[in-house]
Amino acid sequence: MLNIIVVGGGIAGLSAALALRRANHIVHVYERSAFNNEVGAAIHVPPNASRTLLAWGLDPVSAKFVTVKSSFRAKAATLERFHVGTTESSVLSKYGAPWFFAHRVDLHEELKRLATETDGAGVPVTVHLKSEVVGYDPVTPSITLANGHVQTADVVIGADGIHTTAIEAVLGRSNPPVPSKDMYNFCYRFLIPAADIEQDSQTRFWNEDDDGRMKFFVGDMKRLVSYPCRNNEIHNFVAIFHQDDLSMMKKEDWDAPVDKSQLLERYSDVHPDLRAVLGKATEIRQWALLFRPPIPTWTKAKMALAGDAAHPMLPHQGQGGAQGIEDGVVLGLVLCGAKADDVADRLKLYETIRRNRASLMQVFSNAGQDEPELIQKEASQFMPIEKVPKGPEEFFDYNFGYDVVQDSLNHLKQVDPTFELPLSFFQQQPGRGAYP
Repeated sequence: MLNIIVVGGGIAGLSAALALRRANHIVHVYERSAFNNEVGAAIHVPPNASRTLLAWGLDPVSAKFVTVKSSFRAKAATLERFHVGTTESSVLSKYGAPWFFAHRVDLHEELKRLATETDGAGVPVTVHLKSEVVGYDPVTPSITLANGHVQTADVVIGADGIHTTAIEAVLGRSNPPVPSKDMYNFCYRFLIPAADIEQDSQTRFWNEDDDGRMKFFVGDMKRLVSYPCRNNEIHNFVAIFHQDDLSMMKKEDWDAPVDKSQLLERYSDVHPDLRAVLGKATEIRQWALLFRPPIPTWTKAKMALAGDAAHPMLPHQGQGGAQGIEDGVVLGLVLCGAKADDVADRLKLYETIRRNRASLMQVFSNAGQDEPELIQKEASQFMPIEKVPKGPEEFFDYNFGYDVVQDSLNHLKQVDPTFELPLSFFQQQPGRGAYP
């Protein structure tokens, strides 16, 4: 049984904490916030993530998750549809788990419940709030808190988000963002209640046949993506475009407000009915989409990075949270049965399993699934160029079909042919992905 510190109580941090609890370790999470404020918008929980979450006991009904059922892509100026999804109806049978839309807070609450509840296998995770970490020692390993206290452990996981300081302890440097000059580099995010849309005859069309439906509206270097969450009661919107003013591109800030007039001006050339829907927005947040390239290593001695600290992503693939969940699963699996002397080698195995896939997802996240030509060259660093997906359905196959549990077990059995997944790791048998 190892003593493990996880820095960061977001989706990746809590996923890691839950998996490490299930691997029968003692886990302490240090989170600088107070978990008081409902932040963020909606998030995808695709099959490559839901497969393990459901096996851990996640309850999609109480969490008000929406099952994805359909999608379409249309021209923003005319509303003419040019692509209708064919994959959504077969997701469960094809990929072994459902695809959900969720409010980020609802997913976070479920992960926190599963990590800290007194029922279930393993020792409940301890979460320390208002505990900012200001220093790391990967060798001891230990963390230093803002109050000067030093906490030691057998393993330290840095899951402290996109503005990570943990990365400097691993790389010896930061991983500064790079504004994109050619691709989408800015977005507005907002939520609109379905009831507000329903009250207006011009916008009511938005709610029609909308249970679990994702919509894309595409213009000239701008697009609008929307999908429902919380039992279809709220529509999530992401308005993505190219920002020429690079002075706006200095730092990501999820919670920076912007006046609605800027949204309506930016999207003034869309269809009047679509613009009427946008006019229902109230609280709008702006977010600079800054690209951080894949890093050469995720681990140092007895410390590893996870989630956005390791592989920050742009929103196009809807895989940012899912990749953090995959990180957590692998950390739990590779540290099953590990002793203190095994830690450095097991963390290297974690990196072997995760880094190439997550790095490829970082590259994929630079463009929409209907724009593979924008990322094909860079993606070829991580997979043969002829295998880079060429459209939405091929992206689904690659992104959703991956079975992180089976891949991890394959690697673990190469190291130790006698390795068996502990019965306590999952509450029920996870569904099987398409590969490996």
